[in-house]
Amino acid sequence: MDTIAGIFSFITTPVSWVIVQFHSVYGAIFGPDTGWAWGLSIVSLVILIRICLIPLFVKQIKATRAMQTLQPEMKKIQERYKNDKQRQSEEMMKLYKETGTNPLSSCLPILAQSPFFFALYHVLNSIASNDTIGVINERLLESAQKAHIFGAPLAAKFTDSSSKVEALGSSITDVRIVTAIMIVLMSASQFYTQRQLMTKNVDTTVKTPFMQQQKMLMYVFPIMFAVFGINFPVGVLVYWLTTNVWTMGQQMYVIRQNPTPGSKAQAAFLERLLKHVDTHGKTRNRRERAVVKAIVVKGRDRNEHERKFINGLNKAGFAAQTDGTVVKSDAAAAAETEDGTPVTGGAPKRQQPKRQSKSQRQSGTVQGGAKASDESEPKTSLTKSDDPQDAKPGPKPAGGKPASGGSTRSKAQSGQRKGPQRPKSPSKK
Repeated sequence: MDTIAGIFSFITTPVSWVIVQFHSVYGAIFGPDTGWAWGLSIVSLVILIRICLIPLFVKQIKATRAMQTLQPEMKKIQERYKNDKQRQSEEMMKLYKETGTNPLSSCLPILAQSPFFFALYHVLNSIASNDTIGVINERLLESAQKAHIFGAPLAAKFTDSSSKVEALGSSITDVRIVTAIMIVLMSASQFYTQRQLMTKNVDTTVKTPFMQQQKMLMYVFPIMFAVFGINFPVGVLVYWLTTNVWTMGQQMYVIRQNPTPGSKAQAAFLERLLKHVDTHGKTRNRRERAVVKAIVVKGRDRNEHERKFINGLNKAGFAAQTDGTVVKSDAAAAAETEDGTPVTGGAPKRQQPKRQSKSQRQSGTVQGGAKASDESEPKTSLTKSDDPQDAKPGPKPAGGKPASGGSTRSKAQSGQRKGPQRPKSPSKK
């Protein structure tokens, strides 16, 4: 560790200068020789570095998501050229170039932060060795050696001997208790950060080797912190615990506000967005409009959560536009009165005409019970005849035919109409 820290010794002067500037501020409040002054100076150094690394963190998110989407294509290339490693590497580089992705982009924040981490380790190790370094002179060196964080000296380690710890004005028990607690918190924060990334912000519809790698790192990183943490000074543990807590909070914010498509976090985000649109009738900011616009552009390629969001908007009477805005749909607009008051119970139903009874149709009445104005109209076939249909036949004349003036029921009316008779078959002899 000392050899690696010596490589980054060129940056120890800027790091020590930043710590001294923060120490002058906190020393005026808590006292120059207190652990609060030196400890908060290290915490402020972490916050300053992480703020400067936010653009790299954004690139890391984009690169990670791009790598997730490329995993199926990468798997195809590996299977196609599994016996030709050189061609496989060429096709991989071609795929990265066409899509504009870089596998190293996901490691940029860690790589950019490493020089400051090792420079701080070199500074604190020099303080423990009673050596001046950077802008830390003898007066500041003596003040830093007196600083204790919960009873543990700033430059003490878990593996230090009792004589070295006593020279710094503390006991080996205090140092090991404080360092053990900080190592556990550091490993737990790293595990939780990686776990929430795997359980909430990963597209569950695509199973790729990338997910298995992330799952493996979820257990490997905390073990690495626990193993190497016993060789870190207390000040470096403060630095690394602070940066882990910052990463955890930053990751929680990104997962909540900008989740990965197809993940559980996206389902929760779209549910909150649908509830807000249903209440206020619009999206809140440009970020939400960009999310809605991306969902509309996808069309048939939407995932399950996005389809559920669009269906929820339609049920609530809204329609998503191509520019990301949300407006009321035509069905919802038709359900409002002229003064803008919504009609309860949905759109007004079409009024059906009142059905007439048989007696009303036969008597020629119109809807509402009023009789037709023109009574001289010829009666239709539906009206009853005034002539009696069952009149008795008159007396038959001598020829046996009915009288011409007599009225008889027809065979069709009496229901006795006979069809064509089938000729009888000739009798057998």
